Amino acid sequence: MPAEQTKQLCRLAKDRLKEAIRLLEDFLNYTHIPRLMEETPESEKEGMEEYYREYLSDLRVLLVSCQVAYEKVSLVLRRATFKREFAEKVLSEIVHGCIYNFYYPRNEVYEEDGRYCYTQQEAIKFRRQPAESLRKLTIDLSRIFEILRDELDYYETDYITRLRMLKMD
Repeated sequence: MPAEQTKQLCRLAKDRLKEAIRLLEDFLNYTHIPRLMEETPESEKEGMEEYYREYLSDLRVLLVSCQVAYEKVSLVLRRATFKREFAEKVLSEIVHGCIYNFYYPRNEVYEEDGRYCYTQQEAIKFRRQPAESLRKLTIDLSRIFEILRDELDYYETDYITRLRMLKMD
């Protein structure tokens, strides 16, 4: 892949990660379990505290992954000389660290239903019905990570193939 195209992907990733970080920080800095429990209908409160604990834990992991990736991709773009190999490695880390952390949360508080991908319907299916603020955050994040995944998917496949071919030499 040409260096300029890799640089453009780095810029896109940086912008999307910045947006995801902002959403996550705003939510996590001002939301806690008692507030989420207040938003939960009385009939659905049983077991929700543990669900929210798991959910917030997954969001914190995602936030840290995004912050680390943002710093790395910013470093790639700040350097006087663009290092394509380093940029490719960072983009691969974004796929594995951020996109995978979003789509495959450790506590499985939600999952992506592949049948709804690319149909303009919500592809995120929740294990339990979360508070509206948490549901909205997750849907907003899914839009960010869907763009990143779409843009980096082909690139990641190409990068992994090239690494394998280098090992074979």
